[in-house]
Amino acid sequence: MGVEVENSKWEPNPSLYGFIIMCCFFSIALFPRFFNKSVSPSAFSDQSLSPSSHRYFLFLYCLASAMEGVWSVFGDFEFVYNGMSKEQILFSLCLGFGSSLLFASLLPFLSDSIGGHHKACLMFCILHLFVGTWKRMVPQSHPCIWLPTLSSSLATSIFSFAFEAWLVLENENQGYRQRALTHTFWLMTFFESASLIGSQVLANWLLASNVDTGIASSSTATIFIAIIGIFCVTKGWKQAPYSAPVKDRRQMSYTHIFSDKRILLLGFAHACLQFSIAIFWILWAPTLVADGREVHLGLIYPCLMGARMLGSTVFPWLLRGPSSLRIEDCLVYAFTVLGLALSIVAYDYQEIGVLVSLFCLFHAGVGLIIPSLARLRTIEAITRK
Repeated sequence: MGVEVENSKWEPNPSLYGFIIMCCFFSIALFPRFFNKSVSPSAFSDQSLSPSSHRYFLFLYCLASAMEGVWSVFGDFEFVYNGMSKEQILFSLCLGFGSSLLFASLLPFLSDSIGGHHKACLMFCILHLFVGTWKRMVPQSHPCIWLPTLSSSLATSIFSFAFEAWLVLENENQGYRQRALTHTFWLMTFFESASLIGSQVLANWLLASNVDTGIASSSTATIFIAIIGIFCVTKGWKQAPYSAPVKDRRQMSYTHIFSDKRILLLGFAHACLQFSIAIFWILWAPTLVADGREVHLGLIYPCLMGARMLGSTVFPWLLRGPSSLRIEDCLVYAFTVLGLALSIVAYDYQEIGVLVSLFCLFHAGVGLIIPSLARLRTIEAITRK
């Protein structure tokens, strides 16, 4: 007589989504009231980019984040679905990550040489357009199947620096003050996370009916978004001319990077953050399903991105008001939270609900660290000019 084993399924409480949304809403809505009472009116005279340029940049950054998010839905599934062997998948991934490791440090200097970071942003959109066109038109049995992986890795490397550098340079070249950049940095993290959720919803909705048409439709959506991004970069926001020659700027960059220990430590901190995020995305799914229960990862992913959005909204609260902290202090506390959250998971296996809570805490810390590092990079760059 056979024994029937009941399949247990775990899903997050739907009220968790509403709780995260309401926390983000109240954090953003109440901050101006608290800020008005705790800071002198002269602080509001600081202006970054004009409101139209500010909104335009955030819209462009959302498009770029959506392009990055669409391909992250598939992961290795697309390779396996197309019949690639383990050796081919390994070669393709190693080639992509190896190219990012090799060229990522050279791309910022190259973007200066070719005329500015807005052209690097344009190259980012062109690479995604190429990847979408390739996957839409070229059969997966093509011998150069590694080419879209290489292009996607290069695009991710450009995304990590080009938009932030473009924003800072525009703010500086147009003569605006730097304090308002703080708000732009946490808004970039907030809208990036929101765009990643939207792209995940779009890609999963396209895959729901049929896998073949879903992958093709995702490529079409990426092509469409990339074309909009190219139009926005080329026809919309023009970059102001530099005040220093390319050779002088390149020489100053070399001097600042290799002769200043603070810059090196800042780069090391950013590398540690990216390394921890990469390890998390590799291990989070196997960790959740380790007890054998069925878990819908697509329902947990919005909670993680929502936690990152909430963490980014906490950033301005910590830097303003009577209990304002230094950015260095924020980084110390945030890195401590990340370490404690992952240490609990590493020490012993926890219930899935506890794991999800710890993972959300981890991403809330990430949402706080990203704008903190961006603001600290800007301060260090301005101080050494």
